[in-house]
Amino acid sequence: MKLPMLSFEEALSRLESAAVAPRTTETLDLAAAHGRVLAQDLRSGLFVPPHDNSGMDGYAVRRADVIAPGTRLPVSQRIPAGSVGTRLAAGSAARIFTGAPIPAGADAVVMQEDCDADGDGVVIRRLPAAGDFIRHKGDDIRAGDVVLAAGTRLGPAEIGQAASIGVARVPVFRRLRVAVLSTGDELTEPGEPLPPGGIYNSNRFMLRAAIERLGCAVSDGGIVADTLESTRRALRQAAAGHDLIVTSGGVSMGEEDHVKPAVEAEGELTMWKIAVKPGKPLSFGRVGDAAFVGLPGNPVSALVTFLILVRPYVLRCCGVGEVAPGMLRLPAGFDWKTGPRREFLRVRVAGDGRLERFANQESSVLTSCVWADGLASVPPETQVAVGDPLSYVSFSDLLG
Repeated sequence: MKLPMLSFEEALSRLESAAVAPRTTETLDLAAAHGRVLAQDLRSGLFVPPHDNSGMDGYAVRRADVIAPGTRLPVSQRIPAGSVGTRLAAGSAARIFTGAPIPAGADAVVMQEDCDADGDGVVIRRLPAAGDFIRHKGDDIRAGDVVLAAGTRLGPAEIGQAASIGVARVPVFRRLRVAVLSTGDELTEPGEPLPPGGIYNSNRFMLRAAIERLGCAVSDGGIVADTLESTRRALRQAAAGHDLIVTSGGVSMGEEDHVKPAVEAEGELTMWKIAVKPGKPLSFGRVGDAAFVGLPGNPVSALVTFLILVRPYVLRCCGVGEVAPGMLRLPAGFDWKTGPRREFLRVRVAGDGRLERFANQESSVLTSCVWADGLASVPPETQVAVGDPLSYVSFSDLLG
């Protein structure tokens, strides 16, 4: 069956619609949960902070007792963090430290920089306002609040948030199991002598790193020989025990491109060509119970199409709720004219806030991705002039 070429928007929509959220979950210690995806809403059983506390080292006072700058008050108690004071006696101050509970009766904290210690007392040099430097109970979180929604990827801040409400173990989705295959008799592994006509296999390591960054469990299937039977056999083996197969190379129409017929023989293809540059020959389908993604062989095409199209699909399959990367509108620092396909230019943000374009945008020049800090998306048949706003997404957002 001849499959139509899809626009970027159509391909992205189809891939996201085809994603199946995971059903299997496990519960992990918080220390082992970094990078995993939360399987259930996490609610707080307490208030954070659990009591009114001081936001500064200083002195807790009753404002009514500080009648003018220079007022001297006796210090009636000392309250370090981790201890609880007694009710503040009228006409006195309490020495207090950051995080310590505010004693009953006090209604402000004067930071120590505005005070002078004076024997067993303190001189207040600034009149306090109501609530100065008091962090109130529940200012951050109230009991019953959903602090982390299901589908949240657990990064450092999220791990800290869970710990702050006393959670020691969290329910997470099982990791997506991904098999990575490289095709092409010309491929040589790094560290081996490069034969005539050979190239080093950059895609194998690049794609594995990108997929692992998304939190997946990756199996490396190595290099597949350029024969139809070898490709079919590798696909069957990869389909066993994996949720997704990702290949690079062999998806065009040449006599040595065996991935497409192999997938059609072992399963089905539902998507083949995408109107993007770089990366037109991107395919999607199924082999057995595993989903299949076939990326182009040129390294820039493989990386860019993975990031802009396959990444959202993978994250959906991992259970992530929000998969769209952060986009900015930034002015172009160059002129450019696109053809019939949407182009993703390797660019970086210059000191003046404009986008610089790498000079050589060929799909084989991986140096462009090392030099760049993101991609600029330019619609088809568009004339770009210096200063025109372009949609920009950083590699850090795409790989985070």
